[in-house]
Parts: sequence; C-alpha cells; structure tokens
Amino acid sequence: MNRFWKISAFTATAAVLAACGGNENGDENAAAENGGNGDNNGEENVAMNEDDAEVTDLGDDDADIELSFWLFGATGYPELAEEYVEENPDVSITFQEIDMEDHHNNLFTSLSAGSGAPDMAAVEVSEIDNYKEATDQFHNLYDLGAGDIEDDFLDWVWEVGADVDGDFQLGIPTDIGPTVMFYRQDIFEEAGLPTEPEDVEAEIDTWDAYRDAADQILEATGGPMADNPESVFNAKRDQAPENYFNEEDELILDESPYVRSAYDDAAEMIMDDHIGNFEMWTPEWGAGMADGDYATLLAPAWMQGVIKDNAPDQENWRIANMPEGAGNWGGSYVTIPEQSDHPEEAFDFLEWLLAPEQQVKAFENMGLFPSTPESYEDEAFSEYSDDYFGGQNTARIFAEAAEEVDYVYKGADYGDVNAEILDGLFNVLDGADPDEEWEDILQRVEQRLAR
Repeated sequence: MNRFWKISAFTATAAVLAACGGNENGDENAAAENGGNGDNNGEENVAMNEDDAEVTDLGDDDADIELSFWLFGATGYPELAEEYVEENPDVSITFQEIDMEDHHNNLFTSLSAGSGAPDMAAVEVSEIDNYKEATDQFHNLYDLGAGDIEDDFLDWVWEVGADVDGDFQLGIPTDIGPTVMFYRQDIFEEAGLPTEPEDVEAEIDTWDAYRDAADQILEATGGPMADNPESVFNAKRDQAPENYFNEEDELILDESPYVRSAYDDAAEMIMDDHIGNFEMWTPEWGAGMADGDYATLLAPAWMQGVIKDNAPDQENWRIANMPEGAGNWGGSYVTIPEQSDHPEEAFDFLEWLLAPEQQVKAFENMGLFPSTPESYEDEAFSEYSDDYFGGQNTARIFAEAAEEVDYVYKGADYGDVNAEILDGLFNVLDGADPDEEWEDILQRVEQRLAR
C-alpha cells in the first residue's frame, strides 16, 4: 500500500494556525457544491456550508474560467484575490476555508476517489511529504512555469515543496514559521538577567547559556524557563541537519546523534525543573502567557498572534534570536491536483497571489510571514514596529531568522515518529526514566511504522 494513503496524526498538532495551520471537502457532493460560483455577478459572496467551511465566491458567474481553491484556517487570500478577479474578468474563484485536519482529510478523500478535488489545494508543511508519495495525483508545477518564479523564494522553502530529485515541484510556498525566543522581560529582570533584546541575545547565545539562565530564573522565581518539553525539543530538533529519516526514507532515529541529543537535553531540563507542564493549546498554557508562569517560549513567527490573544494586556513579552540559530515551524504550499480542468489558469493566479508584493499584503493583513526574501526589503518590513513587543521591529527579527534556516528532509512518516518522541518526553515529565523511555520510543516507532 502506498504510504500516501495513510493520514498522518500530526495534522492535529497545528490545527489552530492561520495559514500554515493557524494560524483547515472532500466528498464528491461537497466538492461540486463548493466549486460553483452562484449568482454573485462579480460581487463577493461568503457563506458557510454544512461542513462548517467558509465558502467565498469571487468574480462573475458568467466567467469563462471557474477555479476552486481549498484552504485551511483564515488566510485572507479571498480578500487579496478581489483585485485579481477585477483585473481578470474571465476568471471566477471559489474559496473554501475549513479547519486543517478536515481540509487534509477531504483532500485525501477526493484524490482517493479520483474526483471532487479542487483546482488548487493548500498542504501544510508537515503533510507535504505524504502527498509526494502520489505525485501522479498532481501537476508538476515546473511544467506550468514554476522555474520562472523559483528564485523569488527562499531556497530551503522551495526545496521542501519538491521531490528528492528536485525535478517535480509539488507546491508553491505560502507563509513560513521561522523560530525565535519569546521571553518575559519582567522575569528576566527579577532573575538579574539582561532585559533588552540585544543584550539578551548576547547573553543567551548558546544552549549552555540558556541552561545557565534557567538556573538563575529557577533560583530567583521558582518558575520554569520554558513552557513544556515540546517547544524545547522542537527548537533543538529544527536546528539539526537531519531529523528522523534520510532521503531514502530509512529510519535513522537510533543512528543520528542530533535527535537523541535534542531529546536528552530536553529530558535533562525536565529533571532540573527548567521545563514546565503547560501543554500547548491548553487553557493553562494560554493563561501562563498572561500570568508569567514560564519565562520563555521557543516558537515561530505565527506565535505572535497567539501570545497577543492570550495575554492582550501584558506589556512584558519581547523577542530575541534563538540560541545557536533559527529553525522553521509551520508553513504551507499550494498544489494543483491533476483533476483540475484549468491548471494553466490556476498557476497564473498562484503566480500572482504568492508573488512578493502579495505576500507583503498577506503579512500586513493576516500576519502570514513571507517565504519571499524580496518582501523583507519592503517598507512594510523595514519600518515595521510592534507596540505589543515594546516597539520592536519583529518583522526584521523573523526575516533574519528565516534566512538562517537550512533545508532538512522530513519524510512521509515524520509526524508519526514525532508524536512518539513528544509522548515520551511528557512521560519523562510524569516521572519516567529518560533512558528507558528512549528505548520505549524506539520500540513504539518501529511498531507504528510497521502498521
């Protein structure tokens, strides 16, 4: 059985994200319902269908070309596309936005059935290798002109959307999630640590320095340095040159030193009371952002909105570079399924939508961080400041982080392995012996991959 036909459990992890997962119908009837444009006569029409998907129709119902676009989360793309349909009256576009897990399940269903897929479909970065197992279900975007826009994107981001040989481009990148260290200025001050971002970066530039700062914070406040094992492990894992599989899809979990090192470091910080038990997306985790229950949050660009939502009145959150370099957490790609009747027109629209100037608008409108480095030179970035983070130019910080990231192969079963490691770290948090738990992780991974 082709591994593509397994749906990864990892989709649930980022279901709250915006465009990369924020920040989302697959049977034939739903696809037919959402593919039409209705009698909107050029006006935008927004409705909810029975699957709780938000459906937006743009363009004239008499347009020669009717395109459908499946997305997850809130992207702001329908609002951006109003300009496109005005300039291209022969094109109408129906957008469907739904939660991320349902989105991928519905796309899987339509591809499996051989009918009902849209002209364009977003795929979250953690899922894209699953779909590379079925490239016959998609158009090779190089055949449609993707080579002409390749240089617009960060090299590592573009490479994630291609097959291992680099000759089949499955998707065009949308937003990304470069990672940094969010920190509480008031907690750092109480512990006698530097508080201004540039001083924090100079002081905490290595993981050893991060551990030293954690010691000071624990002694001064009694609280943990980090929220939970997942954020610490992710930060270190995403800096490594390899993860769980090599490019031949061979499991290297027990051979490569990098993942084990990230696991051991996170486990040791748990044992030293430097990591809290504020599991992501729980009410306690969100409340901890407002109450100062942990000092740092190692997280991607899209976490800005999550912090602001959970701690709207807080004035102490700041942003500094991650110790020892950035990683990436999140992002999406837009594919053109083979079932599309209008692949050329779909590509023309995506070339416009995901160009640097539109990615700047998506950043300004929805906070989607661009995958196009030309966007970072725009005035919206160079003159950006965020009062919530003390007036910092957060756009510049994330741009610098994005340009540090290197490509790392993940593989179709990445999510399954990742889930077992995170479960293991939470078992350590509950009292399991780290070495024994690692052996149990290896056994669980082998059993899971054999299913």
